[in-house]
Amino acid sequence: METTSQLLDLEKWRETLIKILQYYADLPYRYGDVKTYVIVSSDRNHFLLVNEGWQNGLRLYGTVVHAEIRNDKIWIHHDGIEDGITDELVDAGVPKDGIVLAFHPPEIRQHTGYGV
Repeated sequence: METTSQLLDLEKWRETLIKILQYYADLPYRYGDVKTYVIVSSDRNHFLLVNEGWQNGLRLYGTVVHAEIRNDKIWIHHDGIEDGITDELVDAGVPKDGIVLAFHPPEIRQHTGYGV
């Protein structure tokens, strides 16, 4: 069972993820008519940054970032931000061992400096 402290940390992490993703969603898209959205699941454990719109007459749609809170850690499933969001999470107080770079194979994760 989670302690009150763990629940408060998880809530802070949720708010931090939303704040970071909203920052990127608010940046104007330079090419075409493209909007960027922050999407949060109803249980507030999945966080997506999604682009959708039109660029040069072509439909553009894609997930830029997908993060999940699972087993008291932030799992980064996909991170298409140029420098990634992990440094921002750490700067906001999330410990490195509380972040799992899920886009790396499990046998590589122990060498990343982040959680496994």
